[in-house]
Amino acid sequence: MRRIFISELLKTNIVITGADAHHLSHVMRSRPGDHIVVADDAGKVGEYVMTAFSSDSVTLELVQLIEENTESPVEIILAQCLPKGDKLELITQKATELGINGIAPLTSDNCVVRYDAKKAVARQEKWQKIANEAAKQCGRQCIPEVMAITPLKSWLQGIMEQDIEVLMCYENEEQIGIKELLAHSTKKKFAVIIGPEGGFSLDEVAYAKELGIPSVSLGNRILRAETAAISAMTILQYEKGDLGGRQ
Repeated sequence: MRRIFISELLKTNIVITGADAHHLSHVMRSRPGDHIVVADDAGKVGEYVMTAFSSDSVTLELVQLIEENTESPVEIILAQCLPKGDKLELITQKATELGINGIAPLTSDNCVVRYDAKKAVARQEKWQKIANEAAKQCGRQCIPEVMAITPLKSWLQGIMEQDIEVLMCYENEEQIGIKELLAHSTKKKFAVIIGPEGGFSLDEVAYAKELGIPSVSLGNRILRAETAAISAMTILQYEKGDLGGRQ
């Protein structure tokens, strides 16, 4: 059943406008009597029936509230240094499916990709749209937030003010693996930093260590940026979240 998200709280009757209304009317060719799932900002989910259509809106009526538990017990922010091309689109989609709560696109010393202010906003909006669609497809109760592109060091300063376990996945780390670190962590909130194709600079790694952020290895092989991101999210959700079984 098709799923949409709304910014208001669920109620008996809802009027859908904008892109969702257009999609229901003109893409899905929905008709009165068709059913849809609606999730609100509070994570509540309901089954609705479409009762009326206009040129730019669809009216819905509540059929029943639905008890769902599709959100992970851990909160995860993926901090991804900008990779080349459209790789962040794939990363955003798959990370959303894996249950992350937010994506922080970062610029770092070895990033090849650079956007001016206008294009940075356009990219953020595009990545957010991908997250929205992925959340609908996989039955999420919440949509991950794609944040504005931020310099790595500025982001590190801000994240350290929060009560969150921060990990830097670093290909040259030889002492500790991500699985080992997670085994000793009691946190329920995590931020995982993934570098671009060229990896992190020595200065960035040193700066992270000054802030108390540990670097961890994902294994013996050097992974592509997109593989590293998806692998780290999968490992974290398996070790601390709900991947591998229902709760």
